[in-house]
Amino acid sequence: MFQDKLNISHPIMMGVVNVTPDSFSDGGNFIQTDKAIDHALRLSEEGASILDVGGESTRPNAEPVSVQEELDRVIPVIEALAKQTNTLISIDTRHADVMRSAVKVGAGFINDVNALQNNSSGLKFIAEEKLPVCLMHMQNTPQDMQENPIYEDVIQEVFEFLSERIRICVEAGISKDLICADVGIGFGKTLEHNLTLLKNIEIFHGLGVPLLLGVSRKRFIEKISGSVSPQKRLGGSIASALYGFQKGVKIFRVHDVEETKQAFQVFQAIQKSS
Repeated sequence: MFQDKLNISHPIMMGVVNVTPDSFSDGGNFIQTDKAIDHALRLSEEGASILDVGGESTRPNAEPVSVQEELDRVIPVIEALAKQTNTLISIDTRHADVMRSAVKVGAGFINDVNALQNNSSGLKFIAEEKLPVCLMHMQNTPQDMQENPIYEDVIQEVFEFLSERIRICVEAGISKDLICADVGIGFGKTLEHNLTLLKNIEIFHGLGVPLLLGVSRKRFIEKISGSVSPQKRLGGSIASALYGFQKGVKIFRVHDVEETKQAFQVFQAIQKSS
């Protein structure tokens, strides 16, 4: 059960570990294995309950990498982390071969921005291994998702997509109790699409699974506040996360674990005070 893997009675921090040269926020900072391991361990110490290790950038206009290159990036990191921490390790990938190899060396969570579309092998593997999985909505692909995203009703269309993906996963043998969903802020959405999804995020509780929210350092913050680098979007990241938490979101994918955890602690203390 998802609740057996994670205590979702309090906000869960999923720390971002990008083992890539071109991720939008920290591309290249942790491409070396030792630096990625140190970064992940630091996130764990700061309070991350999940370490999300990815070897393929899915930023706008990112080019895909070969499965072998993705494996070369992430497997040494996951293998080392599994020996050094009890923190749940997530593999952020769209590819079944990477999922299998990552789980073999210690990953225990699958985070797929493609929601396991066109991936019958991945569906079967996750069902057999009884792994928790996050399904995310993305319009088109990273290469073209921001060219001209159009929706007649972004809430309805994202909800229907995720509902259908959950149904397909359950039919493939994945327990619904092991699924969480991500509306995909910044993935094939304009600023208005992102804001509409965030404002109405509670509607997605109707999916019947925990929600994961990835707003950390996203470009929509820059569009609201003015031209700032990804590293200077902490305030907007925390504001968005707190709004999601107030609306019942359980899991937050973040770059700044320590600061986000502190914000939640203060927010909850205020809520509980008399």
